[in-house]
Amino acid sequence: MNYKFALFLIYLISYSSLAQIPSNEQDSILIREIYNEVLANSEIYSNLRSLTKDIGHRLSGSPQADQAMVWGANLFRQYGIDSVFIMPVEVPSWTRNDIAEARVHISDGRVIPLHITALGGSISTPNNSAIRSKIIIVKHINELAEIDNVDGKIVLFNRPMDPVLINTGAAYGGANDQRSYGAIKASEAGAIGALVRSLTHSLDTVPHTGAMRYNDKVEKIPAAAISTVDARLLTQLLEEDSELEVEFVMNCKTLPNVTQGNVVGEWTGSTYPNEVITLGGHLDSWDIGEGAHDDGAGVVHTIETLRLLKAVGYTPKRTIRFVLFINEENGNRGGIEYARIANEESLSGDKIYIAAMESDAGGFSPRGFSLDAPYDQFELFKNWQSLFEPYGLYHFKRGWAGVDIGPLKKLDHRPFMVGLKPDGQRYFDFHHTENDTFENVHKRELELGAAAMASIIMLIDKHLPSPNND
Repeated sequence: MNYKFALFLIYLISYSSLAQIPSNEQDSILIREIYNEVLANSEIYSNLRSLTKDIGHRLSGSPQADQAMVWGANLFRQYGIDSVFIMPVEVPSWTRNDIAEARVHISDGRVIPLHITALGGSISTPNNSAIRSKIIIVKHINELAEIDNVDGKIVLFNRPMDPVLINTGAAYGGANDQRSYGAIKASEAGAIGALVRSLTHSLDTVPHTGAMRYNDKVEKIPAAAISTVDARLLTQLLEEDSELEVEFVMNCKTLPNVTQGNVVGEWTGSTYPNEVITLGGHLDSWDIGEGAHDDGAGVVHTIETLRLLKAVGYTPKRTIRFVLFINEENGNRGGIEYARIANEESLSGDKIYIAAMESDAGGFSPRGFSLDAPYDQFELFKNWQSLFEPYGLYHFKRGWAGVDIGPLKKLDHRPFMVGLKPDGQRYFDFHHTENDTFENVHKRELELGAAAMASIIMLIDKHLPSPNND
C-alpha cells in the first residue's frame, strides 16, 4: 500500500472517530491539549519577564505605557493575529516624582520615620514643602462629620480590610471608600492632609498606592497611603501622647492629558465573523513595582490564549478580540472607550458583542470563573464545571467579571461576561506596591491561568447560542 495513502486513511479514520465523540468529551480532549501545550511549551513567563523587566511599570500617560503598546502589538503579530490596531484613548498623566517622606514628632523629642507613598492623582504638599500638624484618627469616613476639632489637622483613615472575609476582593472593596473619598471628606471637615491605611491584610512597612478622587467644589488636600505597620504605630503612639504631630511632604504633579490607546488584536471568526468575543487585561500599571500581578499577568494571559488556541489548531467560529486595555488604574478610560465603540457597532448592526472575559486578579493558581450575565445563561456556564475539575477549578458562580469589560454591560445585547478567578489570598500582599515584581509571580501558576482562560474562551465560542439564530 502506498505510504502517503495509508497516512491519509489513518487521518480519515481518526477524524471520523473524533466526530462521533460526544461534544463534552471532545471539549475535554481539547482542554487537555491546551493544558499540555501551556505546561510543555508556554512562552508566557518569558513574555512577562520582557514586559516587566524590559519596560517596567506602565502608568497611563508615561513613556513606558507607550513602549508597552508597541510591545503588545508586536507580540500579537508574532503569534499570527489577523489584524492589529490601536484604539486611541485620551488618558490622564500624573507623576509621584521622587519625594514622599513622613515622620511623627513625639512630645519627648523623638522623631520616628513613617512609610508613605502618594495616592494616585494627589496634589503635592503646598510648594512641595512639608505640612505638620496634630492628627485625627478615624475608621470610617462618615465619622468626621461628628468631630468638631478637625480644622488644620491631618486625618488618618485607619480601617483595615475585613479579616474574616475569605474573599479578599470583597474585603478590599469594603475598605476602598476611605482611599477613594478620604481626601474629600477630610477637606470638608477642615483638614490640611489625609493619610490612608494601605489596603492589604499584610502587616508590613510597604505602602500600597491606588487611585483617589477630588471634588472640584471642595479644596484639594494632599493624600498619601501609609503602611499598615505605621498606621498601627500611630494609633498606639496617639493613645500615649495626644500632643504628637505628623509631618509629611510629597512633590507629585498632574500633567496634561495625552493620547495613548487600547491595543486590539483581531482573529476573524469562520462562521459568525460579526459576533465578537472580547478578552483582555489592562496594560497600564501603577508607577511603583513592575505591575507583574496587576496586570502584567492578565496581559500575558490574553496573549498566551491566542498562542495556545493556534497551537492546538483551534479555528474560532466567532471573531475574537484580544484587548490590552489602557488606563484601568486611574480612570478606566480604555474600557469606557471600548464600550462606546462597541455600542456604535452594535447599533449599526456591524457587530454583536456576545461575550467578554477579563483577567485582572493576578497570576496565582486559577480557582474558577465568575459569571456576570443573565440568569438564563447560568446553567450553560455551570455545565462546564465538570470539565475543569481535573485541573482544580471549582469556582463557577455569579459575580463581578472585571473593570475593563464592565462598561459592556450597558449594551442593548448584554454580553456573556466572565472573570478569571485565581486564588486571591496573597494578591493584596503585592497589589499596588513596589513588591509587585516579576520575581513574585510563579511560572506554573501563571501558565495554569492561561490554560483556564483559553479553555473557557473555546467553550464560549463553541457553545454560546448565536443571536443570529434567535
